[in-house]
This record gives sequence, C-alpha cells and structure tokens, in this order.
Amino acid sequence: MEIVFTELVAVTDASSVGEVRRTALKSARRLGFDETRTGEFALVATEASRNVLLHGGGGEVILTGSMEPGTAPVARILAIDRGAGIPDVPLAISDGYSTAGTMGVGLGAMKRIATTLEIFTGKSGTIVLLEFGSPAKKEQVQFAGLTVPYPGESSCGDGWHCHQMPGRTLALLADGLGHGFGAAEAAREAIATFQQRTQSGPAQILGYIHDALRKTRGAVAAVAEIRPKDQVLVYAGIGNIAGVVMDSRGRRSLVSHSGTLGVTVSKIQEFQSEWSSNSILVLHSDGLHSKWDLSPYAGLWNRHPALIGGVLLRDFRRQRDDAGVVVLKAA
Repeated sequence: MEIVFTELVAVTDASSVGEVRRTALKSARRLGFDETRTGEFALVATEASRNVLLHGGGGEVILTGSMEPGTAPVARILAIDRGAGIPDVPLAISDGYSTAGTMGVGLGAMKRIATTLEIFTGKSGTIVLLEFGSPAKKEQVQFAGLTVPYPGESSCGDGWHCHQMPGRTLALLADGLGHGFGAAEAAREAIATFQQRTQSGPAQILGYIHDALRKTRGAVAAVAEIRPKDQVLVYAGIGNIAGVVMDSRGRRSLVSHSGTLGVTVSKIQEFQSEWSSNSILVLHSDGLHSKWDLSPYAGLWNRHPALIGGVLLRDFRRQRDDAGVVVLKAA
C-alpha cells in the first residue's frame, strides 16, 4: 500500500517549534527513516519553524511524506510565513549568515542536509521547501499535494493521491462531505479505491469510488490522467472540485458534473484537453477561493509544484473548511 500523509502545525509562539519537532520525528519514523536521517529531518524542521517565527512573525509548517512499495520514501517540509520576504536569497543561504543574531542551523546548513532546498519569496512572504529523498522514477510530470483540516479539527476531510507508471500519471483529489472524522473516512475510502483501480481511466475510477462510498457520508472528487507523450490530459469530476489548466495559451477550467459520490450521481463523463511541455494542472477543493490568480507571483510558474501549492494555500484559503490542492506540471 502506498503511504501519503500531510501534517500541519501552526507556528505562533516558541512552543509551536517544539510541536513541529515532535511531528517531524513522528513523520520520519512513519516513513521508516533510520535514526540519523530521522534526527536530521527533525532538526531541519525545527530550524525552519524557528525561522518562520523569528523572521516571518509566525505562519505554518506543513510536513508531507510519501512512499511506494519497493521505493525509498520522500518527505517534504514546507515552511510558510507572511513576512517581508528575503531581500537577498543567495546571501541568506550562505554559511554563517544570520539576521537574528543566532548560531542556529541556517539555510546554508539546511541545504546541505536536505536533498533539495527551494525558496520562493516576495512581498507576500516566504515559502521554504526542503525535500528529503528523491522520487525513484524520473517521470515527465512533477506533482505535489497538500491538504489542511478545518481550523480546530485534527482530521482532514480532503485527501489526495497520485500514481505514476511509464508514460502515464493519475491524480485524485477527494473532499468528504462536511469536515471532521466522517469526512476524512470518506476521503480515505476514495483513496483506497483509487489505489486499487489505477489501470482504469478517470471516469471508471470515479464509478468505482461511487460504489465504494455508499457506506460513507459521500464525497466529491476529480481524477486526472496525463499522458505527456500523447500530449493529452483526460479529466472527470463529480461535484465542486475545481480543475484548472494553465499554459502559454492562458487558463482554462475543466468540466465537472454535479452530484455526490456515494449518494447520487447523474453522469460521469471524461473530457480531454491538450497537455504541453509548459502545462500546469491545479486541482483544488472549495477550501480555496475559486478566483485565485498566480500572475502576480513572478517566477512561481517555474518552481516546484509544492511551492505553487503552498502559495495557493497561504493566500487563497477560505479558513472555514478543509482545503486540498494538487499541482501537477510538466517536468
């Protein structure tokens, strides 16, 4: 069984830094990291959260992990703040640099410990991405998914999964009705069904999910299939999951039919769209405002999908529901 999880910790004071460390230790152990790598992951997460507090005035740290059978695990730290931004990124990642007068582990040391360090910064704040491990398969599509619960809830009713095979990438985003445990249960059932049916197309997968969710409160969901060699994106959606494709020609919304999987569905239909070498697909639940716009964020288009998802969550989240976003882009 493939493992995918997301943990969010709000960073508001010094005690939050300790919570981030404890969550990082738990996450690393869940992925089977050895003792050394677990300690490094926890150290970097701790220092990233401290930077969010000291330089950004607070924010969030999102920890994600994924592992497929027979492959090495991949863990990510996304440290998000709404501060003034980093004026000189190369200087900030140089060894020994500190604006807070501390001797803590700086960005330069984090870069050496992690597999990947990427930073997106501007007037809206800073997002630091740290990745441990690399996807085993070098596919033509990069992806990242993020889900965060309704404020005050420990369970998230939004869930996502991506599955890659040679020449084909499948992505699911599901939003269980309501929020809390019952919504999370529906989302988990949708993901489990998706994992069992990855040889099928998007419409068929949604049909299987519809049947499986009859024992739950139900969910809305969308499945996308990308075949880069054929330059084709196939999409099917039920309910208010949004699918948006962006490329050099502009932005276009994908069509979902009304209904609730597991409850009532009038029609499940696939739609095809062009997929090019500069395409980006964003799937998101109604926990994000529908009128988001990435055009003011210079350079974001070319960054890691996790940074794009982080900006969408930070700046366009409604804060009154679970929120989920999956970003896929041509590698």
